[in-house]
Amino acid sequence: MKVNKLTGPSPKQGILDIEAYVGGNADMDEPEDLINIASNENPLGPSRLAMKAHKAVAETLNIYPDGSAQVLRQAIARRHGIPAEQIVCGAGSDELLTLLARAFAGPGDEILYSAHGFLMYPIVAKSVGATPVAAAETDLTASVDALLALTTERTRIVFLANPNNPTGSYLPQSEMVRLREGLPEKTLLVIDAAYAEYVSRNDYEPGVRMVETSDNVVMCRTFSKIYGLAALRIGWAYCPARIADILNRIRGPFNVSAPAIAAATAAMEDIAYTGQARELNDEGLTNFSKFVVELGLIPAPSVGNFVLVRFPGGDEMAAAAHRFLLSHSIRARAMGGYGLADCIRFTIGTHADMARVGAVLTQFMDGANGGANGG
Repeated sequence: MKVNKLTGPSPKQGILDIEAYVGGNADMDEPEDLINIASNENPLGPSRLAMKAHKAVAETLNIYPDGSAQVLRQAIARRHGIPAEQIVCGAGSDELLTLLARAFAGPGDEILYSAHGFLMYPIVAKSVGATPVAAAETDLTASVDALLALTTERTRIVFLANPNNPTGSYLPQSEMVRLREGLPEKTLLVIDAAYAEYVSRNDYEPGVRMVETSDNVVMCRTFSKIYGLAALRIGWAYCPARIADILNRIRGPFNVSAPAIAAATAAMEDIAYTGQARELNDEGLTNFSKFVVELGLIPAPSVGNFVLVRFPGGDEMAAAAHRFLLSHSIRARAMGGYGLADCIRFTIGTHADMARVGAVLTQFMDGANGGANGG
């Protein structure tokens, strides 16, 4: 919304240029039988251990949480074999991205990201007065050459989601190392590894080793995806010691709630649950990708818990399919905001959910193709 005249305090330059982020659950007026596969949430919900831990905190909600999230950081450290003192927790990885931008970028600086990267990257850049710069991708995959070509003396941060949302693509470790080595020492590389737990490729590394061997790399993770704790807004960053110290100086003193700390700590220990979630996703991702090909649609190869599907009829066909799905109580994610208006992103749900999605997509394609799919 444009403001023609400001009669009160004026915001900092660039704030009114921000297009507010709209999530996949923006319209909450929904039917009871709605299948929501728009937000890359875990269809299994949280683990039983996480729910039990969350409920156990209910009687102490009058007490401030541990501002350092020590118990959670120790649990993360045990699982990943990293120093707890180099872990910083936040209210979702979104807060950590914002803290990094506040600490290292401002007016006159640039924040670089890949063209189809997470929409929060340009929002975060503008929120601190920096200029967002998008680097072209190759086949819906971040290009190291394009990122390095746009790196200047003003580039303070490179945000790179690996795997990337919404495309589902990833860069192998060798390319990530090449990117880091090509960046100036003063430029911070932030690896947003929100979907790392879903990746089983031998050439993938989420960023742990790069943090351990660099002074200018931070890895961000989240409990919103495979751990099923999106409602609690909790994430973490693994940083060089100096950067962890900087983030701890500017974050809120109690930025993570006690219920979130308790649930996330329990979730981190529930290895059986995350294994079950990964197995469900692997099977569903493979089956759904094959299915949409049979319908004449074009899925992008994905290593996440979602698949980006291109409609051969272009923007209009994708928009019509999105409306058709909604009319049948299925919410997937339209991709116009990412510059991919001919695509829809589908989160992988339960077997029953994906069977219903498949039936409705088949019905739509039958209509679009004049019954060619056997309707």
